[in-house]
Amino acid sequence: MSVRKIINDPVYGFITINDDLIFKIIAHPYFQRLRRIHQMAMAHLVYPGAVHTRLHHALGAYHLMGNALYELKNKGVDITAEEEQAAKIAILLHDIGHGPFSHALENILIEGMHHEAISLLIMKELNQQYNGQLQMAIDIFTNNYPKKFLYQLISGQLDVDRMDYLSRDSFFSGVVEGMIAYDRIIKMLVVHDGELMVEEKGIYSIEKFLVSRRLMYWQVYLHKTVLCAEQMLQRIIRRAKYLKAPTQTVLNKFINQPIETVTLQEFCEIDDNDVLTAIKEWSKHPDKVLSFLCKGILNRDLLKVKYYPSAVATELLAEKVAEAATKLELTTEEAGWLVFAGEASTNTYNFTEERILILFKDGTVKNITAVDDPLINENHSGSTKKYYICYLR
Repeated sequence: MSVRKIINDPVYGFITINDDLIFKIIAHPYFQRLRRIHQMAMAHLVYPGAVHTRLHHALGAYHLMGNALYELKNKGVDITAEEEQAAKIAILLHDIGHGPFSHALENILIEGMHHEAISLLIMKELNQQYNGQLQMAIDIFTNNYPKKFLYQLISGQLDVDRMDYLSRDSFFSGVVEGMIAYDRIIKMLVVHDGELMVEEKGIYSIEKFLVSRRLMYWQVYLHKTVLCAEQMLQRIIRRAKYLKAPTQTVLNKFINQPIETVTLQEFCEIDDNDVLTAIKEWSKHPDKVLSFLCKGILNRDLLKVKYYPSAVATELLAEKVAEAATKLELTTEEAGWLVFAGEASTNTYNFTEERILILFKDGTVKNITAVDDPLINENHSGSTKKYYICYLR
């Protein structure tokens, strides 16, 4: 008898699991670890409700994938039962390679390795455990499957990944500007010449999608306090590695041993709890810099941060470093860990490398950049960049 489970999701209502293999994957410890990984890293320090996890997001994206495939099949798109299962598995596991605090510690715990690469390693490991049943999902995930539109549903300008995280992050943060008409966008999806496109009457929903994405980046993901907290978190890990600070958690191997010695199994054992426990330990460390940063995260006593329209002057940076050194009796080198400048940028829509294609009623296809819409063409081309400085209050 085939399994049938329902999950009550606060964003979409009931999510149905009606596939034996998918149910086994969800029950696997590698997937269940996502319960212990914050979706929005340190955003909860600004938006207290933003405490949802990567597991919430993975299930939500799975649900939207099911809806999208249903609509495409109703429009006559040839999608076999095997392809539907594989696409659902691929989106379910697309973020399984995220480490503690998601993007905030990417390339910090394991330098030079993005979560997509780790996701692929985990998918290959699961494929072995499940006797090759995930191979088509891996082919779709890596864009090596003939039906390109299945990959585009997972990774593209209008993928179900983005549709879910915008809807979900908006819901949990309470930032209503991020809400999108995901259900209408899915209804407007179509496959033409093997590529995923949007029907002409869905243009305004796409416009809202792009606007919402830009607002969410600057209002939530790149909010100056969120950015500062995540920078402090990164500096905690870097300082701990620099000092080879011991910890009783499984994080110890990532801090004090060559990263090449870490196994995939060991990576799948770490989560936010290990980092937070280590931060509690290091808050009492004799190193002033490490203890200061850790106490700041634990007590939400963060550095002050300011955004600027142009690069921060070196004179201002030097002045703040000197102030920190004097106030905390640190060397200039040590104070440099607590005073730093950088830049934050986002591309709402990359006009040169990525495309949202619009299928018009007469059969013509246009990139959305060619659509006569001033709001899209004036406000969403190119990169938006801001510069910041973080320093002692």
